[in-house]
Amino acid sequence: MRRLFGTDGVRGLANGELLTPELAVSVSASAARVLAAHRAAGDEHRPVALVGRDPRASGEMLEAAVLAGLTSAGADAVRLGVLPTPAVAHLVDSLGADLGVMISASHNAMPDNGIKLFAAGGHKLPDALELEIEQGLDAEWTRPTGADIGRVRDLPEALEQYVAHLLVATPRPLTGVKVVVDCAHGAASEAAPTAYTKAGAEVVALHAAPDGLNINAGVGSTHMDALQAAVVEHGADLGIAHDGDADRCLAVDAEGRIVDGDQIMAILALAMKESGELAEDTLVATVMSNLALHLAMKAEGVTLRTTAVGDRYVLEDLRAHGFTLGGEQSGHVVLPGHATTGDGLLTAMRLMSRMAETGRTLAELASVVQPLPQVLQNVKVADKEAVAASPAVAEAVAKAEAELGETGRVLLRPSGTEQLVRVMVEAGTQELAETTAGRIASVVAAAV
Repeated sequence: MRRLFGTDGVRGLANGELLTPELAVSVSASAARVLAAHRAAGDEHRPVALVGRDPRASGEMLEAAVLAGLTSAGADAVRLGVLPTPAVAHLVDSLGADLGVMISASHNAMPDNGIKLFAAGGHKLPDALELEIEQGLDAEWTRPTGADIGRVRDLPEALEQYVAHLLVATPRPLTGVKVVVDCAHGAASEAAPTAYTKAGAEVVALHAAPDGLNINAGVGSTHMDALQAAVVEHGADLGIAHDGDADRCLAVDAEGRIVDGDQIMAILALAMKESGELAEDTLVATVMSNLALHLAMKAEGVTLRTTAVGDRYVLEDLRAHGFTLGGEQSGHVVLPGHATTGDGLLTAMRLMSRMAETGRTLAELASVVQPLPQVLQNVKVADKEAVAASPAVAEAVAKAEAELGETGRVLLRPSGTEQLVRVMVEAGTQELAETTAGRIASVVAAAV
């Protein structure tokens, strides 16, 4: 059976070949049945599922299908409306729900959508449960009738509860901070300006008028030119860019320069080390984080652990070892003491809180990490596994690593979904990084 769930739920063209209303009904009904089957012995309560979405047009259709699927399997459904993904995860935990469903395709273009599931406690579903849900799609089951059919209700105070949680998790008011926030016409459009204003910041909202069709349309964390210009135009202290479902953020300093996820993690790590919040003085990142982050954290006495690419692997390491900060260069940052998944609003508020606390500019705080030039080349191959095992490729990588020494690095990573090998090189200069990456890419292309 072809796996439906990728690293971040089910995602595809809404109403296309895969992500249809029929699939949404089936997946949500199967999820309700599987989670009910895993209840403790003697627990006969009716499962409760929370359902949120981003504002893209197809979310209305898929929300209706998810609600139908859940209730058809005997689960009660709570419709949260348009909310950030981390808000859904938080409310699943704080309200003691059995399941959370977020309908979003994050940073993808408007025609796409997705279904992301959260288990009790607000955590992403383990692979084993996802597999059970997939297997349950074709299983025979007895449909409840009459009073056993689930019911639907709304939670109009959902946003208010989430914002209250963010305020509690922010160590210092944001008084004196002027911020431009690019909401990507997405799920942060109301939540981010509301939260930042309540925390004391002066807020200029950008791209915060979703109409169902304009989400991520040349705006947000993947298109930051407009934000960079707006920060300078408004004389703001910083800019914050969210993606469509607001589980990540990137930043812009007062001069319009981008501050990436590595720099944000470094700022938060040093703040948390100073306050005693950074468990075992350890930060968890992925192998894609820039070597400059490794060097900076070593100089500051912070241990940097690395995982495979994907925020789920960062989360697994954080939970397994009790660490308190992790994330990705792309701006997914996880603070397990306050959130069960990446939360772009929480990250931004902690970042601004650090600025307010220290009186330092974002540029000054971010200067602890001076990113090395990084080049990424995707090489199409016939057999990515064979390339990964090639002696010629191994020799080319070893030679490059010896030449770069401690001021650079090489990372080869087969794509998880395509016949591609990704060649990433960091070096002291852009020219050296490009030359080295090109040389290795040529060997990779000729390896099989």
